[in-house]
Amino acid sequence: MNSKRIGRRFAAAVVILLVIAALLLGADRFILKNDSGDDKAAVNLQKETLIVWYTDDALTDYLNNRALAFYDETDIRVEPKLVSGLEYLENINKASIYDSETAPDVYIITNDFIEKAYLAGLASELSGDYAISEENGFNSVAVNSVTYDGKITGCPFYFETSALLYNETYLEQIAAQANELRELSEDTETAEISAQDLIPGSIADIINIADSYSVPENVEYFFRWDVSDIFYNYFFIGNYITVGGEAGDNKNDIDIYNVESVSSLKVYQELNQFFSIDMKETNYDTIMQEFLDGKTIYTIATSDCIAKLDEAAENGEFPYEYGLAKLPNINQELVTKGMSVTDALVINGYSEHKDAANRLVEFLSKTSGEDLYAMTGKISAVSRQEYQDSHIATFVENYAMSVPVPKMVETSNLWVELEICFAKVWNGEDANTQLRSLSERIKTQLAGENVSEAPLDDPEVKLIPTVEYEDMGETQAQTSE
Repeated sequence: MNSKRIGRRFAAAVVILLVIAALLLGADRFILKNDSGDDKAAVNLQKETLIVWYTDDALTDYLNNRALAFYDETDIRVEPKLVSGLEYLENINKASIYDSETAPDVYIITNDFIEKAYLAGLASELSGDYAISEENGFNSVAVNSVTYDGKITGCPFYFETSALLYNETYLEQIAAQANELRELSEDTETAEISAQDLIPGSIADIINIADSYSVPENVEYFFRWDVSDIFYNYFFIGNYITVGGEAGDNKNDIDIYNVESVSSLKVYQELNQFFSIDMKETNYDTIMQEFLDGKTIYTIATSDCIAKLDEAAENGEFPYEYGLAKLPNINQELVTKGMSVTDALVINGYSEHKDAANRLVEFLSKTSGEDLYAMTGKISAVSRQEYQDSHIATFVENYAMSVPVPKMVETSNLWVELEICFAKVWNGEDANTQLRSLSERIKTQLAGENVSEAPLDDPEVKLIPTVEYEDMGETQAQTSE
């Protein structure tokens, strides 16, 4: 046999053996682990991968959809991971320190936890060209919600807030009946009214409507809301108290006890004389069910009401039209402001893929909109898009006028304390005393030493000074029968 041919074959064999050896030695690079820990053969394309943690299963389909779209656009893989909300930040911290392969590069968290996350090194300031600003469609509430110590430490993703919910069918019936009586009495001085005229700008308006017009047969309550939950009560004093300033992170900007907040809470207590809501027997679910059953004209609701009412209407369980409006003021003097919670996309300070994470956050923010609501029931915190559904648009408007929940760690118990304060006042305890005590407790927590507030003179305030409450009580009693 030709020696040259033998040499060439030998050389070729050596090359093949070397390639096989190299493949065997590097085989571990081509083995992926599945969730159960079993090996499975697959080709590892060694693409950059981002892990996203979230706690709400309503986001699963949406995030998986966005992950594919982001991969198509950037060639960066995204692995959404649904995890328990219990000890959420603590588990992010543990994974970041001890198990970097499973730790999130990006995670979703409510804005009240941003300070805690940032101080633990779990939230980094956003970078890149995408500014969280009003120019890019974020209102000031959204910007403030993710601002900590002057830094943008998250990207507003979606929000929750409250609005006035009303039965539009009933308002049309009330207006029609009132106009019919006007014509029968040949009253030329009283103006014709429409359902739009019966959308109240204040709680005083609601009581005037209750005192002035007859209601449809099925109605049991004019105005009924969850008085046991601070989220639905906060608007009474939201315009007059400050906890942490605009961004909710300034420990030196605390103002809870003042004449306006005391006045507002005194009126809140006064409402119990008329609406008689037992907080031990009602909650948001029961309030919403009463509205679905056509028993209530006005209530305070969060954005989940849209899907509930639309689904009930489709199923034939809600034979009414409904509307949503700005939260009512108390009266002409006392203005209200609701609370909002913003869920933000946060980049883990321990992530080794911050540039890619910033690109993902920008992508998720820019592509959120009606698709986000359609797939998740969450309303985007980017308010630049217009919604065809006016009900969604109303919540966007209320969000822009809301107060972001504060993010200071030292005041994390504020909502429990406020809820207790409101409950005591609703049940008859002195509003002035309760607000003063609450303010002292919160300021003491922040100062680390006892703080005392100088007592304020008790303001004299009435919801509607010209109306006799005995007469209104009879009206409400007749309505409730």
